[in-house]
Amino acid sequence: MGAAPTLPGAIGIVGGGQLAWMLAEAAQRRGVELVVQTPNPHDPAVALASRVVQADVRDAAATRLLAQQCLAISFENEWLDLEALAPLAADGVCFLPSLEALRPLVCKRSQRDLLQRLHLPCPRWFGLDQLRSTPGGEPPAPAGDGTSPSDPTPPNPASSAASTSSPSTSPGLPEGFAYPLMAKLASGGYDGRGTAVLRSEADLQALLQQVNPADWIVEEFVAFEQELALVAARDQAGEVVCLPLVQTHQHQQVCDWVLAPVDASHALQQRARNVAASLLTALDYVGVLSIEFFYGPQGLLVNELAPRTHNSGHYSIEACNLSQFDLQLLTVGGARTEEPQLQVPGALMVNLLGFDDRSPDHPDADYPQQRAALQALPQLHIHWYGKQGSSVGRKLGHATVLLEQQDPHARRLEAMQRLEEIRRIWPLPPAAAGASESVHGA
Repeated sequence: MGAAPTLPGAIGIVGGGQLAWMLAEAAQRRGVELVVQTPNPHDPAVALASRVVQADVRDAAATRLLAQQCLAISFENEWLDLEALAPLAADGVCFLPSLEALRPLVCKRSQRDLLQRLHLPCPRWFGLDQLRSTPGGEPPAPAGDGTSPSDPTPPNPASSAASTSSPSTSPGLPEGFAYPLMAKLASGGYDGRGTAVLRSEADLQALLQQVNPADWIVEEFVAFEQELALVAARDQAGEVVCLPLVQTHQHQQVCDWVLAPVDASHALQQRARNVAASLLTALDYVGVLSIEFFYGPQGLLVNELAPRTHNSGHYSIEACNLSQFDLQLLTVGGARTEEPQLQVPGALMVNLLGFDDRSPDHPDADYPQQRAALQALPQLHIHWYGKQGSSVGRKLGHATVLLEQQDPHARRLEAMQRLEEIRRIWPLPPAAAGASESVHGA
């Protein structure tokens, strides 16, 4: 861990899950007081927090009590009631990132509007409520074409309709769109929840009958080669720093593993950093921002933005001199940041997902045998979140393996061998009916 500057006061965090728990670990190492607002006394962060305000995370009155104990307040996730928090900000409560910086990031639709406004590349999309309701009407123009003036390979709609040799078009779709498509709930979805693959007109009509179209967006189905992620941070002096660019892999739209660093050209890495710097600077953003990318024939496309620490950055706790949680503490606490550096050739982070349902009173609710077997593996570090009980696919913890090979190809082989070793002990959850692996999104 890097040198620990003295922070001038306690930091508040709204949320008490695993991200807040890991932030509390980093705060303890740095001697920083962390005060947590969370509703459940059994939430992971409660055991490590300096103090707890026990209340729902959307309870603005409780957040006002939290502010009375803290220098500044940050957030564990983006499910915020910005309107309820606005009076607190008007009264001088310091939120970092600011509520104005968060406003375009708490909804996928406003994220897409932001990316289009900044000319940053993303998948082509339209609002589900923009579909014409009667045959013969004029189809709406797509809300965003995903292109950027600086992107040498603008998207080609014809290449994005993956998994069909002769995609069928629908008269109800905007021009240039074809099935399959990806529908996403604009706010509140996570880990594959709030997404739907639309493979036909029948799928589209079924979705329209089940949801409020104003709450959903629809994107082209991207034929990507890799999913990448970048965790970036901007301090109060405007300095932008980034963790290494990583490759992520999804299972049933939940992150399965992360490999750091990705074997990518300097130009691609710099392109990702430029996207991060553009976003952070344009928003006057202070804090940690995480960016998920698609990379393939269309170039580098922004998939989603998360105004917080992220699953793809967990490896940094052991592998870097500054973790993503250190960066959150430093930026919110008013200290200057420095560029994080890998201290090892690379790292593999593997999520430990519930592979069956176990109630809190189950004799093996916390998987003791599997955890002991993992703990015996060399160069492996387990983070167990201490959640109550297990359900299929629930994130219960993660394991980070420090890799030894310097050569990128040899390091990837090493990572895949270690992944196989872990999966023999801790299998992936069974596939849900109709689910497919590495689906667009997550």
